[in-house]
Amino acid sequence: MFGYKTSRTRLNAAIRGIAMFSVAALCVAQSRTVHAQIVQQAIGGVWMDTDGVLRNVELSYRPELKSLRLKALAQLPGDMNQPTNLRMVSLSRLQEAIAACQKAGTPLPDEIRYLAGLQRVKYVFVVPELHDIVLAGPAEGWTINNVGDVVGRSSGQPVLQLDDLLVALRSADAARRGGISCSINPRPEGVAAFQEFNKGIRAGDDLNATMKEIERRLGPQQITVTGVPESSRFAHVLVAADYQMKRLGMNFDASPVKGLKSYLEMTAAGARPKNMMPRWWMAANYEPLAKDQEGLAWELRGQGVKCMAEEDFITSTGQAQGTGKANPVAQKWADTMTSKFNELSDQLAIFRELRNCMDLSVVASLIEKENMADKADCRLTLLMDARQLPITVYNVPKQVDTKATFVKRSRDTLISASGGVQFQPWSIIQNPKEDASTSAARGEAVIAAKKSTAWWWN
Repeated sequence: MFGYKTSRTRLNAAIRGIAMFSVAALCVAQSRTVHAQIVQQAIGGVWMDTDGVLRNVELSYRPELKSLRLKALAQLPGDMNQPTNLRMVSLSRLQEAIAACQKAGTPLPDEIRYLAGLQRVKYVFVVPELHDIVLAGPAEGWTINNVGDVVGRSSGQPVLQLDDLLVALRSADAARRGGISCSINPRPEGVAAFQEFNKGIRAGDDLNATMKEIERRLGPQQITVTGVPESSRFAHVLVAADYQMKRLGMNFDASPVKGLKSYLEMTAAGARPKNMMPRWWMAANYEPLAKDQEGLAWELRGQGVKCMAEEDFITSTGQAQGTGKANPVAQKWADTMTSKFNELSDQLAIFRELRNCMDLSVVASLIEKENMADKADCRLTLLMDARQLPITVYNVPKQVDTKATFVKRSRDTLISASGGVQFQPWSIIQNPKEDASTSAARGEAVIAAKKSTAWWWN
């Protein structure tokens, strides 16, 4: 997403006061012929077509999407439907359950695909006496929300998904080397073309025509994903969350949370940043992990996600360069989103989906760094093998159309936004703190595990 600064004389007559332009990704409606793709591809209210173009699921189709996905859900046993503060999932037994399905030639049931309804990983337990690694956290039965995502029946919070766990486990080493990220940014050649066009804008130019030409000059914005397979659901969650953040910041979507105004509204209200090229991105926001003395029990703590801000400087060739600092208004918007994150993600599940993916990446990094498979004598061979246990393949995200909008104000400033999602799970697992409560939690989990033969239990 991109914007620029221009003089008072160029657009003053056109809009009776200088307009602020934000360029953001906005997707066109799709025809009924692509509904089958949407059912398979949609996450967080968006989907990728076969050309890798990010598009909104049009509002008129969302009820049908929800209905189709609801029909595809199998009925759950009553004990799995019940909400619980702590449900355990055994990775070794989960692997055995998957292998049994493969041997029988049957598809994986929903309870496996949705990891028994886990909604967040709170604990990771190493259980050498059972040759196991156990994930534990709040859980309940699930349904489909209004944008077609799988969420808890009572809480509305998204459930963890097997595909995302597999990606996290298989990408742990790549994440160690370079982290995990996604971004949606204009191409340098588009920015250069726009800058050339900007020089010719004059007072009296037709505003609508000018906006359309800005969109045309900038062209499609490029989507990039690193650290995880681009064709994975995990990657689509990153992109969808980034896209939703930008739409909120640039006022394309109204905030569902009181007190979280858009960046456009903050600026229009009178604040005047010197540089109107902010960059926002979502990063990890964890407290130090807690552990027991033996390193067999670990607890993830903290909100999980925060919003960061920085200014971009655009060179004459259209390249964006970070300045290492943020203007006060952009920083205020980022801080407000961070403070409102839990409330916001209650309304927009895609942000909790993002946190779920971050949690799973932290867990996968922890399993590898602490050699948990060796400690437990638990070989996750099937879970780690993409050939034996492939994930669902999504269309690779490549680009999204540019869309311009404006807000009137009296100063000659135009605004922009870029950024994405960027985090390094290995940095989160450094410097844990010992806490005896984690050992007690593990003890209860082991007692329950010895009483059960299932791959999950409460």
